[in-house]
Amino acid sequence: MSAADARKPLTLTETKSLFAGLAGHSALVLAVSGGPDSTALLYLASRWRAQMKTGPRLIAVTIDHGLRPQSAAEARAVSGLARKLGIAHRTLRWTGAKPKTGLQDAARQARYALLAREAARHHARDVLTAHTLDDQAETVLLRLARGSGLAGLAAMARESEWGGVTIVR
Repeated sequence: MSAADARKPLTLTETKSLFAGLAGHSALVLAVSGGPDSTALLYLASRWRAQMKTGPRLIAVTIDHGLRPQSAAEARAVSGLARKLGIAHRTLRWTGAKPKTGLQDAARQARYALLAREAARHHARDVLTAHTLDDQAETVLLRLARGSGLAGLAAMARESEWGGVTIVR
């Protein structure tokens, strides 16, 4: 794909292909932080679902880690956008003591645990997340920096199990 192609909006056919296999689900949880990647996921999922007569209920979930002063306002902005798109939204907060070291890993663990619990509450088998190519490259570089061998030098897996649900990236 060329850089020019990457800037073009997805067609409806491409969007349908992206969500292929999910139409029969009763509900899907969308992890939406408010960043450009997850906001695109919210728009695309809304567009995909709107063209169907029946399909899964979409529930957007924002995790407020409570680590930055602006996080609550960002969650409110996501809530407003979800409402405008006709998608249910819930903000969940990571509470309790935060570790002095390994904060990013602890935040990721907390985020996935909260998302899995919310998915179970809505009888959703899958939590959809969005990542940029930069996120994927960063994952490879972090693994390399940790001394991973060739077998460990991979980007994020497309799917992983977490708390009884599938996290789809």
